[in-house]
Amino acid sequence: MGIMHKSPIPLPRVAIYVRVSTAEQALHGYSIDAQLDTLREYCKLFGKEIYREYVDRGVSGKSTEKRFELQQMLKDAQMGLFDEVLVWKINRLARNTYDLLGITNLLSRHNVAFTSFSERLDTGSAMGKFALQMMGAVGELERNTIVDNVKMGLSKRAKTGRHNGKVPLGYKTVEVPGERGRKRDSQVEVVPEEAVIITKIFERFAAGQGFKSIANQLNHEGYVTKPGKAFSICGVKEILDNPFYIGKVRYNRFEQWSEKRRKGRNPKPIIEKGLHPPIIEEELWNKVQYLRQKKAVVSLKRFDGEFLLTWLIRCPKCGAPMVANRIQNRQKDGSKITRLYYSCSNFRNKGSKVCSANSIRKQEAEQYVVERVKEVLAQPQILKAVVNNINERKAKRIKPLQQELESITARIAQLEEKRQRYFELYEIDQLDKELFSKRLDDINAELDRLHAKRPELALELQDDNSEPVPYEVVRALLEKFDKLLASSPFEQRKMLMHLVIKQITIKDTRTVDKIEMNFDENTVQHFLAADPSATHAEGSFALRMRRVLAGQRITIAI
Repeated sequence: MGIMHKSPIPLPRVAIYVRVSTAEQALHGYSIDAQLDTLREYCKLFGKEIYREYVDRGVSGKSTEKRFELQQMLKDAQMGLFDEVLVWKINRLARNTYDLLGITNLLSRHNVAFTSFSERLDTGSAMGKFALQMMGAVGELERNTIVDNVKMGLSKRAKTGRHNGKVPLGYKTVEVPGERGRKRDSQVEVVPEEAVIITKIFERFAAGQGFKSIANQLNHEGYVTKPGKAFSICGVKEILDNPFYIGKVRYNRFEQWSEKRRKGRNPKPIIEKGLHPPIIEEELWNKVQYLRQKKAVVSLKRFDGEFLLTWLIRCPKCGAPMVANRIQNRQKDGSKITRLYYSCSNFRNKGSKVCSANSIRKQEAEQYVVERVKEVLAQPQILKAVVNNINERKAKRIKPLQQELESITARIAQLEEKRQRYFELYEIDQLDKELFSKRLDDINAELDRLHAKRPELALELQDDNSEPVPYEVVRALLEKFDKLLASSPFEQRKMLMHLVIKQITIKDTRTVDKIEMNFDENTVQHFLAADPSATHAEGSFALRMRRVLAGQRITIAI
């Protein structure tokens, strides 16, 4: 008998994930390089093969949004490309328990282990999972404590009359010599040319003009907002509601802004006398607030009809979304008739200086969408031409994205080499400290930009899969969409429209030009959730479609 040779046991494939925000690196020294060096040594010591390093630079751990490398790592985990995820500390992966458990559960479902170098947790055991949850809770508590301390400091500033954040239109911040040993301080001053705009807004509203009328007039007169944009209804309202213009500071107007947005309005914000000069007199302010309260109780106009396509139709002139609009016309016999349209939101909010109404009849637009889907389903040659066009565009789009990614990767390598040369020159005293620091800052700034762009492009390439889209898949998806539109109540139909339709463009003739639709594996799940009669066959449909659409999105224009 011959000698049996055992094949070598493959090394565990490890995905290293590191993250640092700009503030953390500055305050605590959690540099990317320091994390990577530590984790590489760990893998070398324990005989583990590094599959890939996923690096999110200058990104907060508050949520998983904009963390493109994390998203790429999770996709690769689902594809079984590695066996373990290694991080320096748990809070590098997530800073709230919900995200942390979601990520680790996903890894567990795909048989990917999770290891934290600092905490040394074994998430494969019950105690390890419990410890992970506790660590996640501690990390979240730590972050919330930092947030509370920052809020406390900002509240204290506000109560002493100091403004937090950017100053509004009409003011600027200037540096002045500091007090009590501080090198510099800042104070708020009036910008005379901007103060003129503020005065006009308050005086015109007090004289009886409405929000849109004021915005339209300011735009025609050539005035712009602080960022240099046209005035809108919302912009005028914000100015009229801001007590900063009577010399007061307001803080904590909204709570948990990142999660709740305007729904988190605080009924009792901090309002204190500020250290800055006022632009508006108290008497004019009080008159405006009285008129604002009176107008607030006037009942809003009700639209007769259900608008399916609000924000989906695009204006043919400026490209802004179009919104619901009701126009009343008087007949010859004196009676009134109401007509329903979709009109340009820029015109509705900012007036005729910015755009025109460009209205399209509601019934005609909505009917066209439904009929167009039926038409392409009834005529296979139309749909086949659409699918062929999709595949041609996908093939053309992939190459420039790949070239850009290669160019970025090459530029990163050049900058890393250049940075190393500067270090060598500095070490042998060939560069003075000031010049070295400036050049290093420039290189690091460009590296940060390129490192942020590279994973974004990689994800885009993965989503825009170069594999051709099968005609049968597109036909099945459109049939499902058509069926649900025909059988669902209004709220579900509107949800489906906004889920699937990217945008609807119209021609100068006020007729629909094309409908752009997006389908991915998640869309199928929503389709089934919207269908109360889903059966086993529907489940088979979902499984088949999700397998074809895994990791990619189909965009079609019909």
